Amino acid sequence: MVPWLKTEVIDSGDVIQSTVEAEVIDKSGYLKGEPKFKNNRVIINYWIPNSMPFTEEEVGGLSGVAEGRRYSAFVTYYYKATAKVTTYSYAGTVTFDYKLPTEPTLTGEVGLLTPNPNPEKYADKAVPVKLSLKGTLAAYTDTSNILEWVFYAKKTGDDASLVTKKDTAKVLSSERQFDFTISKQEAATQPEFTQNYTLTVTVRFAKPVVTADGSISSLSENFTINAGTYNGPPPSSIPIPTPTPATGKPPIARITMPDQVVAGEKFIVSGAGSFDPDGTIVKYSWQHPNVNLALYGKSSDTSYGLDSIDTTQTITLTVTDNDGLTSTTTRDIKVVAPAPKAKIELLGTLKQNRKITIRNGTKNISDDFPIIEGSTRFTITAVSGGTNADIKYSGSLVGVKEIDVLMKTPGQYKAALYVENTAGYSGTTSWTFTVAPDEAPVPYISMPLIVYRDPDNGNKASVTLEDFTVSPDYDYLAKRVWEYRYDSDNNGNFTGEAWVQINNANLDRINFYPTKVGRYEIRLTVTEEFGQPTIDAFVTAADRKSANTDTQPVLERIVTVENRPPTSDWSW
Repeated sequence: MVPWLKTEVIDSGDVIQSTVEAEVIDKSGYLKGEPKFKNNRVIINYWIPNSMPFTEEEVGGLSGVAEGRRYSAFVTYYYKATAKVTTYSYAGTVTFDYKLPTEPTLTGEVGLLTPNPNPEKYADKAVPVKLSLKGTLAAYTDTSNILEWVFYAKKTGDDASLVTKKDTAKVLSSERQFDFTISKQEAATQPEFTQNYTLTVTVRFAKPVVTADGSISSLSENFTINAGTYNGPPPSSIPIPTPTPATGKPPIARITMPDQVVAGEKFIVSGAGSFDPDGTIVKYSWQHPNVNLALYGKSSDTSYGLDSIDTTQTITLTVTDNDGLTSTTTRDIKVVAPAPKAKIELLGTLKQNRKITIRNGTKNISDDFPIIEGSTRFTITAVSGGTNADIKYSGSLVGVKEIDVLMKTPGQYKAALYVENTAGYSGTTSWTFTVAPDEAPVPYISMPLIVYRDPDNGNKASVTLEDFTVSPDYDYLAKRVWEYRYDSDNNGNFTGEAWVQINNANLDRINFYPTKVGRYEIRLTVTEEFGQPTIDAFVTAADRKSANTDTQPVLERIVTVENRPPTSDWSW
């Protein structure tokens, strides 16, 4: 071992890198100043005296063509650093054997929410005590087999003070709080008063769970914690030794959490951003007056109650590193009232005789104060164009998540929503929307104006009829009926002539084969189907828009059937 080496370090990972520095043992006498160490390199500055010995370079030396002189300089050094070396002291046989649980295992945590700080200075009044007890089931995933969680808390030795709480939710972790009181008399009779509490968390299974040691129907864990008061200066049961000054760099404490929450909203408070420049953080200590759930470890979730509304709360984190150094930081958070923000969603087609779904889209932020479904109320009214009688729906507008409505008349309508949560706060909103009219189709047909009878086809003429109807609002053309009427007295007037159906198969192109010479008037009647969902109970066949080609110029709808003229063939 070299004489300057204090302790041999086997694992380089134990070395605190920020403490590594070079120590010079010896150096050339003609160096100017001390060597410098940077980026794993040694930097020296030197001068060459005339008397300094040198070594001749061979031809082909530095330049490759001439002789030179080679001078040498040296620096002898070593590195030294502080290391975190774990030491052990054994008495007898000590073994460490820990494995992750493979069978259902119950763990828990108990926290003191108030008083904070503990003990609390006596102020001639009773002191409220709030305890938080949490249980977590590990190595088990069948939540359907969890019957209930049971929490017990009492003053130690006082069975009459026992309080029991249950949670029947099928969850792998549950938490409950308990309220006790240190009476004014207890706090006043002693300079220092301490009350111990015993707590138990139990998880029960619906069906026994088979383990290596047999079947179990429940698991339990016991805990103790104390709260107290004092008169005069803060109590000190044992002398506080003067701490040995720690070496190294202190940790940096950081808190991550929102700047504002509503009462009853669960949010995460995290100290995971904390770090130690030259080691590791080994402890997270939280101070969190008025929270509903105690904060544990690196991060956990909590919430504030209604009594914290319109206040700014402060959460404090103290982290301790492996050198015993600490760092503390705080964050403020504003607590506001849990008034729900009502939101309406409209689904469907905003058009006459179409189904419109008015939905409650409210997202309740407050986990502890859910929306009362039975108090939810919709209101739908006509604003312009239609009347309230034109609003059609079935069922009730109260206590429903959504309602399907249909407007018989186009116009403006307003939907309003009222919601209320279990904390007694409410929210309202409204949405004025326009229901478009259901436009009728615009029929148009194309056809030849003159055709000739064909002797080779039974003297029948062939008329090709094509439909170019459009739906202005893009509805589906569900029915086409083609008809004709014949000018039987050849007077150019079709009045009184009967309409005869040609085809009703909803075809947009057909062939018509008249046999008589003369004029024929063609008519196409087109009927739309909605094309979007409706509510059948509130619509009839008359609500389907229909139109015919009577509005098309009549000359475009008349075809004249003539005989083919004879052909002449002169021969000599």
